[in-house]
Amino acid sequence: MLAVIGRRLLAALPTLAGVVVVTFVLTRALPGDPAAYFAGPAATQQAVEQVRAALGLDRPLPEQFLLYLRDLSRGDLGTSLTTGQPVVSDILARLPASAELALLGLLLAAGGGITLGVLAALKPNGWLDNACRVVATLGVCLPAFFTGLLLIYVFYYLLGWAPAPLGRLDAFASPPPFRTGFFLLDTLLAGDAEAFRSAAAQAVLPALALGVFAIAPIARITRGSMLAVMGSDFVRAARAHGLSRRRIVLAYALRNGLLPVLTTLGMVFSFLLGANVLVEKVFAWPGIGSYAVEALIAGDYAPVQGFVLVMGLIYVLLNLGIDLLYRVVDPRMQVRA
Repeated sequence: MLAVIGRRLLAALPTLAGVVVVTFVLTRALPGDPAAYFAGPAATQQAVEQVRAALGLDRPLPEQFLLYLRDLSRGDLGTSLTTGQPVVSDILARLPASAELALLGLLLAAGGGITLGVLAALKPNGWLDNACRVVATLGVCLPAFFTGLLLIYVFYYLLGWAPAPLGRLDAFASPPPFRTGFFLLDTLLAGDAEAFRSAAAQAVLPALALGVFAIAPIARITRGSMLAVMGSDFVRAARAHGLSRRRIVLAYALRNGLLPVLTTLGMVFSFLLGANVLVEKVFAWPGIGSYAVEALIAGDYAPVQGFVLVMGLIYVLLNLGIDLLYRVVDPRMQVRA
């Protein structure tokens, strides 16, 4: 197992190296002058040049890249000029908020998508199958931020059922003591029922927006996988032996049909972390997505580079976790780097 993990991590190094190079080049190609932005609109040209020299932007691009690699080798992602804090500290403080929201969206999407896909596969071309296709089409067509705005308009503005979309807690609740960074879990560990209700109420709409967006690929993959498995020889043999339909579906077909679904879940989770960028802005959610957007608008290179690098690392670790999970679902699967 350790050898498999080592091989996969070594194979991922070229990918991460490519992410570092491409991100560095693209951030320098962005329009605008960060030195002029941080010097202020009333700054003279001399003041702008001083700021540029302080930021190291007056040096040749290869030299800037070598300095960036040197800092990266030390675990230093730089300092955010917007917040004045190290990028590592900012990301560690904001990553739990994004991860909590993405996990909630994934749980909603997985529960609805797998259930809908299985039911659609059991009765092909029936009304449930048609409903699955409609849901999958709507999930693809509607961007997550548009679904979020629609949910805010209906449930907050029209019906008044949801709280104001202003972060992870309302104005009258206090943040729980930091243990995991997940407010729902931390409030339970602290025994603060009021803060838990507040955190749950604030998380419903953004998680639902992400869940609706992610349910489409999960439902489609589950339906296709289950249709293929239900027509296989071992399922026909199970029917010939008189096994109940429930046992055939749950004990045989679903387990064998879960492998492509697991791959999809990993991809969807990493995609949800990226889709958080706009959803977090809509709901004023203090995650790494909104942090990256604010840095991008300000031309703050370090947070943008740190965000992309962290997302690439998370994607690599998710793929590794999925490969290892294959062995649990089906021990016959051989994981290869």
